Amino acid sequence: MAVPRYQKGKKEESSSKGITFSTASPARVEEIIGRTGSRGEATQVRCRILDGYDKSKVLRRNVKGPVQKGDILMLRETEIEARQLNKADRGNN
Repeated sequence: MAVPRYQKGKKEESSSKGITFSTASPARVEEIIGRTGSRGEATQVRCRILDGYDKSKVLRRNVKGPVQKGDILMLRETEIEARQLNKADRGNN
């Protein structure tokens, strides 16, 4: 039986105390695209997956909190990409 693509590499690791952790893929921030969200509370970035099933794939993601170019994000999933910001939405007033 074939494993669906979205489930490949989605193994769950458990510790000795019964706590379950999901795996995550590291991704390096390559570009800050702009601010997003109704109040500008999130930042849209382009990041490259460093390890895992989608290694070398470049994704557009929304990040909440401080972020700068070169940061490493730990992504729980690498299949879904954020919607592209319009030129008017980039915060360049």
